[in-house]
Amino acid sequence: MMAHIVCVAALIISVICASARAFTYDRLDKTDSMLLICDIEEGLYSVVHDQSPLTFRAKFLAHAAIGKMFDLPAVIAAVGTRGPNGPLVPEILALLPNATVIERPGEISPWDNPAIKSAIAATGKKQAIIAGIVTDVCVTSLALGLLQDGYSVFVHSDASGAFDVRSASDAKDRLRGAGVSVLSTFAVALELMRDWRSSPGQRELLPFFDEYLPQYGFLARNHDAAIRDGTLSGLNTTMWHL
Repeated sequence: MMAHIVCVAALIISVICASARAFTYDRLDKTDSMLLICDIEEGLYSVVHDQSPLTFRAKFLAHAAIGKMFDLPAVIAAVGTRGPNGPLVPEILALLPNATVIERPGEISPWDNPAIKSAIAATGKKQAIIAGIVTDVCVTSLALGLLQDGYSVFVHSDASGAFDVRSASDAKDRLRGAGVSVLSTFAVALELMRDWRSSPGQRELLPFFDEYLPQYGFLARNHDAAIRDGTLSGLNTTMWHL
């Protein structure tokens, strides 16, 4: 009897371990992705304090620029644009002139608005890349609603803002715990590209990084300068192939 119990216990443990090891890489696919923007409005911009204003502005514009570069269908949600929340940021609208823009009359979660749900379904895409204000409320509620309804959901964390670092961190913990992927600007762009030889590829992505992620853009600039008119430092000449 004891031996039987031990065998059953071992079998259960092996099944649990196998389940724990099972993993499917839910990877961004530019042919099946849509871009979602939630409440990035001129008034709400002032409540974001989990990152610097300049950094946040650069990253939410990068979010829109990614949509333009990869020709992703875009849905933009807004609320209270005639009140303190303010109008949608016009630079975003300029980058995404073909986006579907929907102002909800009062719903906190964009996913509770039937017109927004219909617009998202009409894209025909199953992967949603989301950015917005604020991370812990409207962005999270939209992400979890999409996830519940069978979409693969990716929150662009750099392009989403919250009142403070703690609120943003708690929201990301909640999202990850539910199965939402939380990605940086660099990760979103490179997962969509996948290969520098793709189109869009190196020719399109390096100027994008130069504008929105200068740490990487200046790396490319430095490489170009070294090829154009640089000389070897002499530190380790075997490292360089100029």
